[in-house]
Amino acid sequence: MKLPFSTEQFLNIFGTYNQSVWPLQILFNLFAILCVYYVYRNSKHSGKIISAILALFWLWMGIVYHFAFFSQINKAAYVFGIIFIIQALLIIYYGPLKQKLDFAFGRNIYSYTGAVLITFALIIYPMLGYFFGHIYPMSPTFGLPCPTTIFTFGFLLFLKGKIPVQLLIIPFLWSLIGFTAALQLGIYEDTGLLISGIVTTFYAKKKNYHKNCKLNR
Repeated sequence: MKLPFSTEQFLNIFGTYNQSVWPLQILFNLFAILCVYYVYRNSKHSGKIISAILALFWLWMGIVYHFAFFSQINKAAYVFGIIFIIQALLIIYYGPLKQKLDFAFGRNIYSYTGAVLITFALIIYPMLGYFFGHIYPMSPTFGLPCPTTIFTFGFLLFLKGKIPVQLLIIPFLWSLIGFTAALQLGIYEDTGLLISGIVTTFYAKKKNYHKNCKLNR
């Protein structure tokens, strides 16, 4: 399907966004580091703090990026924005409200994979972007949908218990949408978005299956 905007227009939106919100990108990275700190600390407040930060990211992407910026070149951004806001509300519901999101680093394949995805989102993703010629400010910085979705996938794999399927649906759909568009636009670092979506969904299914088996014994 042909996109309603060009690669140049898409990158220009990144440029306009990055220059308009600077220096909030630094704050978002500090929030991300705070999440990493709390997942390793595993305190009684870790779940609430990490959930609140993740919800903030998704609200920001829905309201600020999609509504205020991406909508300038793609009217579908209004739909995307609503979907991202729904994801934020789901995180708030399962996290601070229901307290069902307990994040902790464990010595298992789920946590190790989560750590790889978070490292990719914060470090490798921008490095690949630079290699592919996406130089700041014309680049998708952390706090924008694709790297932040990868980051979210990583934290879902840190959950102690079952991973709520409801929290996976929207990020997985975005991994498909974002990757499809990225191929047409030459944002090749977003290949990691599709891979992270597939890997996280696979491990979530495996983890939830094992949890169900233990409960049924």
